[in-house]
Amino acid sequence: MSKLVLAIDDDKFIRSLIQQTLHDYCEVTVAENGEQGIRAAIKKSPDIILLDVEMPGMTGYEVCQMLKRDSSTNDIPVMFISGRGALSDRIRGYNSGADDYIVKPFEKDELLARIEVLYQYRQRSISLKEHIAHAESTAEMALTDFSDMGRVMRYVGQTYNAHSLARLGDYFFEFFAPLELNVVLVFWYKEGTEFFSNHDAVCPLEEELLNKCRDGERFIDFGARTIINYPKVSLLIKNMPLADAATYGRFKDLFPHLLEATNAKVMSMEINEMIFDQANEITDTFNLVDTTLRNQIEDIYAHGQTSVEMVESLYNNFINVIPTLDLEDEQEEFVLNSVEHTVKELQQHLQLTQQMRSSFNDVIVYMEHIMMQRTQMLERFSQLHQEETINEVTSQIDIELF
Repeated sequence: MSKLVLAIDDDKFIRSLIQQTLHDYCEVTVAENGEQGIRAAIKKSPDIILLDVEMPGMTGYEVCQMLKRDSSTNDIPVMFISGRGALSDRIRGYNSGADDYIVKPFEKDELLARIEVLYQYRQRSISLKEHIAHAESTAEMALTDFSDMGRVMRYVGQTYNAHSLARLGDYFFEFFAPLELNVVLVFWYKEGTEFFSNHDAVCPLEEELLNKCRDGERFIDFGARTIINYPKVSLLIKNMPLADAATYGRFKDLFPHLLEATNAKVMSMEINEMIFDQANEITDTFNLVDTTLRNQIEDIYAHGQTSVEMVESLYNNFINVIPTLDLEDEQEEFVLNSVEHTVKELQQHLQLTQQMRSSFNDVIVYMEHIMMQRTQMLERFSQLHQEETINEVTSQIDIELF
């Protein structure tokens, strides 16, 4: 594309000279005074402006200052054309915003060379501004991403203190508060479902849509709404910013991190509840076994005491009674042997009973140790299921956002 040069000069001869000099090099448009020159600059947006210093009405310095104050013309290079070449004049030109200064009369080659330099200067300026704008945009996006991920990490920390679905939902919606999004959250917990909303009550159609889409794709878009599915949690966003592609893409990159953490927390809550229920069942079983063993030991102990009394009584009675009986020696010996045999059997039975009682006592001690461990375990699980904790994580709304 040919360069466009705007020449602002009240001298018709100078305007014609500039047109002839640059005819084969670029396109030239002219203006006779400062007011015309400003209007032409705004309308045509030239690549370079050649500006006379001494003109009737507005001086070149005043015109240059106005061009530099206007956002539509402030990046156009301005070269003063003047009959004055003193250093003070050049400084005044620079202070008014000029980019170059050439003294009349000038040579054709010098003018062409200076215009080429200014043209390259402007191209570099445009490129640099684009790079700066891109860098600023990238930096802004990086800061936004950093802020977003910092808030995700804060949410992950908060989930450690959430021991109910309601509290987990509160933390989840707290994350969404600065985003101005209306969302519905559903937890697929154990064999049931729990629905929550940060804006309105969850309507029946929303529940039906989430249930039907549960086993669908990870992302389901329909209109300005998006459903994001995970095994234990699904999210319905009711007002996705489709018109803002950057924000829309940012949200679709960000929310899976949030839902992955939520999904892991719900799975952990299910496992903890299952363990808690199993611990209660085991404790009930041990209580039953403990009671049964204690009853058996008491029965055995009572039976053992009765056996000792019976043996002592029988033995003394037989010993005292036998001499009073009119028995033959062989008969007396048989009775004594029978009594001794019976006593030995009863003694063996009593020893076995004592051993069993001792063994059962050992079992009871072991059972009491296990019961104590089960009690401690239940206490720990009870602490985990408390709604409030001592060390609460900082709220999302306390975080300074970028």
